[in-house]
Amino acid sequence: MNASPESAQVGRRLLKVSDKQARIFEAAATLFAERGFEGVTTQQISDRAEIAAGTLFRYAATKGELLLMVYNEEMRTALDAGAEAAQGTPDPVAAVLAMIDPLLRAARHPENTITYQRELLFGSPADKYRSEGLALVARLEAVIAERLAAAARSRGVAAENLESQAQLAGRTVFAATHLMLAQPATGAHPGHDAAADLHAQIAQIVAGFFATVERR
Repeated sequence: MNASPESAQVGRRLLKVSDKQARIFEAAATLFAERGFEGVTTQQISDRAEIAAGTLFRYAATKGELLLMVYNEEMRTALDAGAEAAQGTPDPVAAVLAMIDPLLRAARHPENTITYQRELLFGSPADKYRSEGLALVARLEAVIAERLAAAARSRGVAAENLESQAQLAGRTVFAATHLMLAQPATGAHPGHDAAADLHAQIAQIVAGFFATVERR
């Protein structure tokens, strides 16, 4: 059956929307990587994408939201890689580290990474891409919690608070990771290997989780 003229028109309109969004994403990703967040303007992004500035703001209201759009995709890719790496890792500490390490490798541009973290924490609640980013954070915390809870069950732990303690450990791991990613801006703990410190913190968090649920 042939498509009606109305449905064909809708299809063409959706293709145009998809093409424009892809061009905006590509332009923003390239410019942020080349110049850093502060060195890029929305006008430069719209020029690179070959669209009007007014059109750009229909897809992202601010430069911060454009960065969220780009880095959400990097975070999504890192989460997928981490989940895959953790599947073949029986030790729970090593599994959590496998989930986190792709995020650390993706943070190759400190200024952009710090700005992304700031936008996630303090951006407008109305920002579409902030909501998507926070959903990715929740996904990471949930995957960590599920893995820790499964490891505890395999040890015969049946504590009533197992799920809640696993969720708390997942949130704590992300909090430590967030602080490590923000370290270039804060200047905290100079002279320390931030990645090594984070690995030690994660081992401590996981050990604390097991000590809590096994004791109860």
